[in-house]
Amino acid sequence: MSEMISVLKLDGTVDEEKIKAIPEDLIHKMYRLMVFTRQWNAKALSLQRQGRMGTLASVRGQEASNIGMGLALEPTDWFCPSFRETGAQIARGTSPKDLYLYFAGDSRGLRPPEGSRDLPICITVGSHLAHAAGIAWGAKIRGEKIAVLSSSGDGSTSQGDFHESLNFAGVFKLPVVFAIQNNHWAISVPFEKQTATKTISEKACAYGFDGVRVDGNDVFAVYLTIKDRLNIARSEFKPALVELVTYRMDDHTTADDASRYRTEEMLAPWREKDPIDRLRKYLTAKFGWDEKKETAFLEEISAEVEQTVRDFEAEPHPKPTDIFEHLYHDMPWHLKEQREEVARHQGEAAR
Repeated sequence: MSEMISVLKLDGTVDEEKIKAIPEDLIHKMYRLMVFTRQWNAKALSLQRQGRMGTLASVRGQEASNIGMGLALEPTDWFCPSFRETGAQIARGTSPKDLYLYFAGDSRGLRPPEGSRDLPICITVGSHLAHAAGIAWGAKIRGEKIAVLSSSGDGSTSQGDFHESLNFAGVFKLPVVFAIQNNHWAISVPFEKQTATKTISEKACAYGFDGVRVDGNDVFAVYLTIKDRLNIARSEFKPALVELVTYRMDDHTTADDASRYRTEEMLAPWREKDPIDRLRKYLTAKFGWDEKKETAFLEEISAEVEQTVRDFEAEPHPKPTDIFEHLYHDMPWHLKEQREEVARHQGEAAR
């Protein structure tokens, strides 16, 4: 069983030699993105409870895993997210407003940043691992020096797609990294009932490539490990499996009630490992971060999130006929007839 890679201790101390490759401005960017993600998430939960947004998969407690992996990618790399990568998507340039739109049920929220190589959110558990392997294979055939990163939860490792994708990547030596956010729960199924292995990372040996285990609440460890594995995948066509050990602090989604299957005693140790608190302690010791700076910073982030909500709710509603668009290059006759019928009922001009 591989040892867990950790750089930033719970008290905020770190071996500076290990993070010399991370510039100061990037460290501050990590903190800003992590805090913004948490506030974006908290506001989304509030909007959902008020009926102003649909079902949400909370990312609270997993900000270090999200931001670390998002910043480790190069602009030319491909990113294949599941549904708990909000922070990684924001780090990659996805509009926070679009993410609100998406969780409000508006398909326009799926649009990736202009010119990016990001796939839309994948709800079907584990299927996007196959997409990642396919993209990596295509890139290798074309001779592109890029890497592909997929991210999913520990529950995805019980899907057939997980085995098929990793086996394919190992056999064909593809430039792909499979990140698994092991947050200890697949809805109500605990990790120990998900697999007989002690870790997820050790599963990589069955596919002929490396598996590494990382403290998923340590943004430095996540960033450095994912970046290193992407570099190796890009230059040597060596896939990797990276297990990010973290914890899902909220319900699986807003349609779940985690209090029915886990206790406060289970959560308590992970509150002490909070990824944002840990990085704040480092900023305080290293860069003189203090309460005054923190207060002003939180006010700034809060104002930005509130403006994002205003922009989201000011977005004109899509037309009912939009549901027929983007399915076919040349729309078949029967869908044209259906669209025209919907347009008549809505008083729209059929396009």
